[in-house]
Amino acid sequence: MHYKLAIIPGDGTGPEVVQEGLKVLKAVESAFDISFEFTHFDWGGSRYLKSGKILDDDELDSLKAFDAAYLGAIGHPDVKPGILEKGILLKSRFDLDQYINLRPVKLYPGVATPISNIQPEDIDYLIVRENTGGLYTGKGHFSKKGTPDEVAVQEMIYTRHQVERCVRYAFESVLKRHKDNAWRGLSDEEKKKGYVGQLTLCVKTNVLTFVYDLWQRVVDEVAEAYPTVKTNYVNVDATCIWMIEDPGRFDVIVTGNMFGDIISDLAAVTQGGLGIAPGGNINPKGVSMFEPIGGTAPQFTGQNSINPLAAIGAAGLMLDHLGAFDAAKSIDQAISKTVTKMTSMRAGEMGLTTSEVGDSVAGEVVI
Repeated sequence: MHYKLAIIPGDGTGPEVVQEGLKVLKAVESAFDISFEFTHFDWGGSRYLKSGKILDDDELDSLKAFDAAYLGAIGHPDVKPGILEKGILLKSRFDLDQYINLRPVKLYPGVATPISNIQPEDIDYLIVRENTGGLYTGKGHFSKKGTPDEVAVQEMIYTRHQVERCVRYAFESVLKRHKDNAWRGLSDEEKKKGYVGQLTLCVKTNVLTFVYDLWQRVVDEVAEAYPTVKTNYVNVDATCIWMIEDPGRFDVIVTGNMFGDIISDLAAVTQGGLGIAPGGNINPKGVSMFEPIGGTAPQFTGQNSINPLAAIGAAGLMLDHLGAFDAAKSIDQAISKTVTKMTSMRAGEMGLTTSEVGDSVAGEVVI
């Protein structure tokens, strides 16, 4: 297998963590029948400050020639917030139709979680967040701006097409997770009924009665094509509670853009922090982008002390998406072995340098 990858190191500590991810991918080349072709792009805050250029349509279109994109982080302290985020990150998601944000939530053995009496087997689920609709489209307006009577309106807009394709992806994700084994959280009675996994709809139908009525109806309709997947509904506020009190009840969560943004970061904290949480922006029929979710962390730039595991995990998530399942599994196992050597998931407190963490994971990549 040969893959062409677009590499976007970005800003702050992004280039440092991407470097370690590439180190692990090169180890994959040595251990598996896989080769990579890396093409680097300098998109980010530094280029913007030099040239005023963000990301034009031709540049973005060039990504379509690649199998996937691998991103470090975008954001610069000298650039006004929103310029890079909207001009690069959101533009990429919308224009490349990366309509799924995928966030695996997994607690590795030996990693500290702020939740008491929780074991690694209790935190192992997937968040499927709709990534191109809802409040994040920027639709809205001001009325009487700057006056005491000002009104600000931000519109949450979803089409059935957007909701249905996200929901179908989530159902398929349940089946993929449990191709060989039924979900550990199912009761014996549910297993006897033939269920192999569970999909939880996380929205707010009791208050947002238009948009999320659509979501509920779509889930109910699509569920008919997936009789082995148990479905249930949990309000977003209750979801946040259960993510702390009983995370083992979750298998795959499907949700909208805004709620997904919030609960996925909460989930990352429960699995050990942003330094270990990877993510993917997915277009199942186009080019997808994979990244760590911890941001640029400019205060750690150049110190060789930032945790690269989220970026390395994103590389594994990318391989899984591309169909290199054995290589992706090997990276996941290598991460699990490496965390036992680290004293903390926090940047600067790891007990290992950034490059040493990368060396360790690369050294554990085996068939």
